[in-house]
Amino acid sequence: MLPETPAKGLIFDMDGTIVDNMRYHDDAWEVWYRKYGLPFERATFSARTAGMAISDIIGPHFPGADAAELDRLAEEKEGLYRETYGPLVKPLGGLIDLLDRAREHDVPMAVGTAAAPPNIALILDTLSLRERFATIVSPSQGYPGKPHPDMFLAAAERMGVAPADCIVFEDAPNGVEAARRAGMRAVAVLTMLPAAAFAAFDNVIASVDDYAALDGNPALRFA
Repeated sequence: MLPETPAKGLIFDMDGTIVDNMRYHDDAWEVWYRKYGLPFERATFSARTAGMAISDIIGPHFPGADAAELDRLAEEKEGLYRETYGPLVKPLGGLIDLLDRAREHDVPMAVGTAAAPPNIALILDTLSLRERFATIVSPSQGYPGKPHPDMFLAAAERMGVAPADCIVFEDAPNGVEAARRAGMRAVAVLTMLPAAAFAAFDNVIASVDDYAALDGNPALRFA
């Protein structure tokens, strides 16, 4: 698959990709880690964990906890995030124009995110975007988090599009690696990390600050 081959399906990560919100997740994580007396390295945390299922982030800190306790701990952190970011939700620049162009050309779109269902609702329903997507895939449906490719492969299957014909939009190395393992091209969205963080990935066809920078990209002309 050549980098410029027009995509037949688009898959979007959500946090840091549909919205620029990762700093608010970091704020919530920092409060949560401090509450439990755990060390928190803010400078590296998001880059290491973005895209992972939250149970995989929390679980190693509480090896004796059962699933119910891990769910409670996870929701405690997510509640902190929603409280602070909820009033501030807005789409990343150029996103709506890209979604409009894809819809005009009957290109199906999906969301593949590690976010919990209430967090998905906060973003997609606040922005009235849910109906834009053919499917939404997340670990709450039983899929492992990124860098495993399962969510992206499931999204492609549900859209009826071959993985090689999909482009994934991601802000994190774990997500770009998941796309690579799925045999998909990726666009790195630089809300969290610089382009250098994605330089080693041979499936990245563009690195952009927002979606307006993709105007004219041949892979997104949908011919």
